[in-house]
Amino acid sequence: MLPRGHVGMMSVITTEVFFFASLIVVYLAYIGKSLSGPTPDEVLSLGLVSINTVALLASSATVVLALKALRTGEHTRFLQWLLATVLLGAWFLVGTAIEWTGLIGSDHLTLQSNLFGTTFYTLVGFHAFHVTFGVFALSFIWICGLMGWIKDKHHQNVEYVSWYWHFVDTVWIAVF
Repeated sequence: MLPRGHVGMMSVITTEVFFFASLIVVYLAYIGKSLSGPTPDEVLSLGLVSINTVALLASSATVVLALKALRTGEHTRFLQWLLATVLLGAWFLVGTAIEWTGLIGSDHLTLQSNLFGTTFYTLVGFHAFHVTFGVFALSFIWICGLMGWIKDKHHQNVEYVSWYWHFVDTVWIAVF
């Protein structure tokens, strides 16, 4: 029988999979159907978003290293790798904000522009919200670790948060 924490986190992730799957299906259904306003080909580029993607995917590796360090009692290493994860997640969010600033300011793509704008910002915005939540959760764990409140025996609880983080990274691969 699985521990309740496993079942709980798997339930959360399962509902989130269906949530993001529906957003992705809607985005794909309406892409290119806009009668006016900018199109994806006109405004989206791979430059900054590729750099952001590398940062987010690297954060999956750093959270694994943090968890491994926690399990082996390497508290300082745990804090270092967890901080790296938080910083990479924050980098992704700042990069997303920079991208959106250009899309809104220079390319005039907004929620109201057309169906592409509406579905793009809804999908990417909900993903950014989930990354933000993950960054806050990981930051909280880091602060607790810094205060000495996270011990080796807490690795399972930290692992649950890492599952969420891996989920957010995996969703980004589908969105990207």
